[in-house]
Amino acid sequence: MKKDILRSQRTGDSCIHVKHDSGLDIYICEMKGFSTTEALFGTKYGSVNTMFKMRDDKEYTTVPEGIAHFLEHKLFENEDCDVFELYAKTGANGNAYTSFDRTCYLFSCSKNYQESLKILLDFVQKPYFTKENVDKEQGIIGQEIQMTNDNPEWRVLFNMLRCMYHNHPVKIDIAGTVESIAQIDADLLYKCYNTFYNLNNMVLAIAGNINADEVLDICDEYLKPCEDKGLETVFPEEPDGIVKTEIYEKQPVGTPIFNIGYKCMACDGRERLTKSIALGIASGLITDPSSDMYQRLLKEGVINSTFCSEVFNGDGYFSVIFSGESEQPEKVRDSIIGEVKRMAEEGIAEKDFQRAKKVMYGEIVRGMNNVGAVAGMMISAYMSETQPYDIVDVVSEMTSGKVIEYIRSDLKSDRLVMSVVEDGENA
Repeated sequence: MKKDILRSQRTGDSCIHVKHDSGLDIYICEMKGFSTTEALFGTKYGSVNTMFKMRDDKEYTTVPEGIAHFLEHKLFENEDCDVFELYAKTGANGNAYTSFDRTCYLFSCSKNYQESLKILLDFVQKPYFTKENVDKEQGIIGQEIQMTNDNPEWRVLFNMLRCMYHNHPVKIDIAGTVESIAQIDADLLYKCYNTFYNLNNMVLAIAGNINADEVLDICDEYLKPCEDKGLETVFPEEPDGIVKTEIYEKQPVGTPIFNIGYKCMACDGRERLTKSIALGIASGLITDPSSDMYQRLLKEGVINSTFCSEVFNGDGYFSVIFSGESEQPEKVRDSIIGEVKRMAEEGIAEKDFQRAKKVMYGEIVRGMNNVGAVAGMMISAYMSETQPYDIVDVVSEMTSGKVIEYIRSDLKSDRLVMSVVEDGENA
């Protein structure tokens, strides 16, 4: 078992990477002088992974939507007790989440990290599914789905994604539908668990007041070696174009809310990271409160301080999303189209670009002094097949010319979608 030291030449920060004999990738960042520890144990398995096969399989297996999220819920119940009871004894805060492309189990603590790490590694490797506990969970998650269906922020996002994507499962709610989760049984959960919770498809990231050798000793004790079975995931073919340009839904909201998104070309690895940074700077300049467009729309009462942007991407999908509240979302959309066109034709003022770049770089460096941010950075790098400190280099090397290049290639007006939730009874 070889320890590699990964170091940022620019900031001086470093972490340890180990490819464990069990197959697990482990990232450890010792942060001396910090009082807390955060650990994440994650798998490359999210809501979009509904079609897969192993090396020896002849056919792809297709599973119901929402099963990754369902599995996450069930892993917290083992045969003996609830995992949260175990964390309560060590004083740790435990949690988990399922997103589009990953599932992560985590804890944070200020002491006893060794015992909490043992709990984390132990329960994630001990699935316990029965007909009774699966049936019970179907009712619980069914209620959760109904709640998100009544959540305007959730609806405005997924309505937008359904307008963007013809076939890619990113358009499906992470929890699935009441109909899809009704198809889930214990056998299916075990099949998905044994496929995606293979340690060769997983990562442990831990940062804070820890000792690397202690962490690795615990890993040696608790990790069960796994054969790499050659997992392959696949997605339906996705056209470049969008499904439709706009969608409106009525929900009880005080002010209409909107998501305005560009469907961009999907990519992987370092290219995805570079595009994320470039388009993050571009969209950030548009939503910057000091920008001409922002100030004009604010004075006209078209937007308020909720106006913001984000880059949203993963395996097979990539988009830039603008969101906020407005009585005139069409005017916001037209203004964004106009500003993107202007930037593509005229370029970006170098002083504005440098300011946005420095803000982004400063946020990253500040995150290096936050235990949770460091653990998150390490696990995100693994999930995107990059190195933890690549983000520092990509931001440092970014140029205004590269930002303009991505604006021209990816922010196309014919791939723009607007989703609005406005006040009224549900249709």
